[in-house]
Amino acid sequence: MTFTGDSFQHYLLGLFAVANNIPAIPLYLTIIHGLEKKEQHKLCNIATLTAFLTMMVTLFTGVAVLRFFEIGIPAFRIAGGLLLLSTGFSMMNSDRKPPQPSGSNFSNIITTAIIPIAIPLTTGAGTMSTIILFSSTTHNAPYMKVALLVAILVMTFIIWLSFRYAPKIVKMLGSTGLDVLTKIFGLITLAIGIQFILTGISDTFPKLV
Repeated sequence: MTFTGDSFQHYLLGLFAVANNIPAIPLYLTIIHGLEKKEQHKLCNIATLTAFLTMMVTLFTGVAVLRFFEIGIPAFRIAGGLLLLSTGFSMMNSDRKPPQPSGSNFSNIITTAIIPIAIPLTTGAGTMSTIILFSSTTHNAPYMKVALLVAILVMTFIIWLSFRYAPKIVKMLGSTGLDVLTKIFGLITLAIGIQFILTGISDTFPKLV
């Protein structure tokens, strides 16, 4: 078994590493500060729905896009692995400062909840690449497509919980705890990226690896 995706557990662990919204929480807390509970919950739902739709569109169209551009899965594995390496290193950099909200009115706040909180801080290019690579292994096993879909649904619920209870999570973990958690996820993302690269190389040069 590898992280290329052959079980529900691998799908969920892979998504949990690259689609977690821990990097988005500081900015999210900034924009909900001073808002009424109803508005906070609305922003939580908008950010979560955007992340979910991003993952679903990627699931059902990602492989088709690769075929349209005649991009082979091994090549995309290597490219996706390099992208995940970049994402992992970025998560390991605890000094990175989140972008600031674009304005104080609620319309601008909603825009910030979509970009950059939902995209790319929660579901960015690394998440899309991971879903496409996972999806590419499910064509001969429809039940695994269902497993990947369920993993996306579970991940969406986790994202919603993280946004909904972000103030309590920060209070419980503290800034140091969030930093450590982000670095752990970054390390897992690095490992997944390396595995994707190794699998892509072995598929392209079977006699080399």
